Amino acid sequence: MKVYFTVSLASVILLLPTVFGQIGDQNDLPPAPSVSKQQSKQQRQPQTPPSQTPSTQTPSSQSPSSPATAEVQPAPPSASSEPSRADTAPPARTDAASSQQEETAATIRSTVNEVNVVFTVTDKHGRYVKDLKRGDFEVIDDSKPAREIRSFHNETDLPLQVGLLIDASNSVRDRFKFEQESAIEFLNQTVRPRYDRAFVVGFDVTPEVTQDFTDNTEALSRGVRALRPGGGTAMYDALYFACRDKLIKAQQNGTVRRAVILLSDGDDNQSHVTREEAIEMAQRAEVIIYTISTNVTGTRQRGDKILERIAEATGGRAFFPFQLGDVANAFTEIQAELRSQYALSYRPAELHSDGRYHTIEILAQNHKGLRVRSRRGYYAPK
Repeated sequence: MKVYFTVSLASVILLLPTVFGQIGDQNDLPPAPSVSKQQSKQQRQPQTPPSQTPSTQTPSSQSPSSPATAEVQPAPPSASSEPSRADTAPPARTDAASSQQEETAATIRSTVNEVNVVFTVTDKHGRYVKDLKRGDFEVIDDSKPAREIRSFHNETDLPLQVGLLIDASNSVRDRFKFEQESAIEFLNQTVRPRYDRAFVVGFDVTPEVTQDFTDNTEALSRGVRALRPGGGTAMYDALYFACRDKLIKAQQNGTVRRAVILLSDGDDNQSHVTREEAIEMAQRAEVIIYTISTNVTGTRQRGDKILERIAEATGGRAFFPFQLGDVANAFTEIQAELRSQYALSYRPAELHSDGRYHTIEILAQNHKGLRVRSRRGYYAPK
């Protein structure tokens, strides 16, 4: 007896866009080396505090608000329930149906030549200025005036996506409890249910997610209290991990404000990535970083200069509370700043898809003594 197997050409054609679409969606940014060590540690010690919930969202190497290539394509079926593609090939369709399916499955690409920037304006006394208009600002992109400011908003109420990174190494053991309580108070005052989301990461030699993204302040408080000090300090790895594996992959509906609050003494002795690599990842994820130094010696240390460099490169601020009571004040100022910012989008005079870093400078025109603070630049799409 002879058995014939018929494979429809239309079926094969239908599968090709889906297969190649999945290949093209893979993120080309390298993971932080310490993340694989963290996963191995969790496999050996299943009783450790809860780690991050794996993201079900396809990662992207560029944030949606960066100048990037936008891709629109249907979501692939769930890998957990998908049998072999060869076994589930759809039956042959008519020419019209096949043509319609091919059109739907194809990847549509278009280039978006706009840059989004969130920034803060203060006067010479450090007070926030919230009543400026579009015409009060000029944008300089790579030393050239921007071609056009496309949109401008006084964004005092944007949804927040916040990562709280707490140094849990031995070097902060003596003041750890107070810092935990200050962080909890910040989360309780900042995160609004059904509107903002935050997550908690503690780090010593590896980053550990003790509470994933949530708007539940009680769960976030438990995540902070679950941290225990001990071990070395891999601060750069933790920052890289929070930006790449949490914030850049976070689901968002519309414009959001992404921020990291980094509580540490700034002394890194265990990271696999460098300080500049961590900063670059924050810039790619369009994350503003606020740093709070845990150094209470009364003098600026080497770690304080590192914290200042990280904050300034991303448009944030560095706080140096030399008394423990000032840590809570630093959190209060961060909360106020997150609600006192502007957002604009502009078209650069020149933008080439070369992956190159572009500098950004925003100038307040016709206003003396005002200081504009924003991220220093962005990476063009490749």
